[in-house]
Amino acid sequence: MEVNFFERVYAVARQIPYGKVTSYGAIAKVLGTARSARMVGWAMNACHNLEDVPAHRVVNRNGLLTGKHHFDGTNLMQQLLENEGVTVINNQIVDFKNHFWEPEMIS
Repeated sequence: MEVNFFERVYAVARQIPYGKVTSYGAIAKVLGTARSARMVGWAMNACHNLEDVPAHRVVNRNGLLTGKHHFDGTNLMQQLLENEGVTVINNQIVDFKNHFWEPEMIS
């Protein structure tokens, strides 16, 4: 039985280490669908009822919190990241390259 695309996205997102972030595009690339970053975004938007998927750790390729409006509260995404030691200023992760996690192929 084939796992659907959203479930594959969630499997990668669950691997993002505490205090690290990755991008929609990086997830799409590791899934073999490099041009599907937008679909990864849709998957992340649809996972609000899945407490084990750290959607706050997925940002755009420049470290911008483009998905923040999908979180309850004004700055919840930022607060969750800052609780993990990630500094955010003007909706952008400070020292993005240092916090970036490159996903690896999952089996």
